[in-house]
Amino acid sequence: MSRIGRAPIAVPAGVDVKVEDNNVVTVKGPKGTLTQQLHPSMTINQDGNVIHVARPNDLKESRSLHGLTRSLLHNMVVGVTEGFKKTLDVNGVGYRVAMEGGKLVMNLGYSHQVTMEAPAGITIETPNPNQIVISGADKQLVGQFAANVREKRPPEPYKGKGIKYSDEVIRRKVGKTGVKK
Repeated sequence: MSRIGRAPIAVPAGVDVKVEDNNVVTVKGPKGTLTQQLHPSMTINQDGNVIHVARPNDLKESRSLHGLTRSLLHNMVVGVTEGFKKTLDVNGVGYRVAMEGGKLVMNLGYSHQVTMEAPAGITIETPNPNQIVISGADKQLVGQFAANVREKRPPEPYKGKGIKYSDEVIRRKVGKTGVKK
């Protein structure tokens, strides 16, 4: 039995969960509303403030989908109550970021500025010129947007210049040594 899939999901007060036909789940909470279609073979039961996910059989696909379905539901509940946040650090001489009119403007050592617009449901903050905080209710959307921002200038291993996650550790390499005569 899947340990993750077997765990119940506690629904906090102020969160409304609706399971419609074909496993279309809508979760409403203080941070917004999330809707997602989950796999139709999984059974989602709601008993008051607890949600249980059950699988139809013990085939490999059903076992895989059991934990996945439970994780997706749990992430939706956590997203509308607490939200998700990713912090990115910008390292490099002259590298800086700023918010201008709802757009993220980045100076990353290119001959031009790189601008990115946040998708709906995502908020971007720049507490200082070397830090980006991306937050929102949808975990997948927050993570994907953070990956797209990081992709504009990934960190390099020699000097560590670029955009990295705040908890990411860059493996540093030793540069060239001088020629011996």
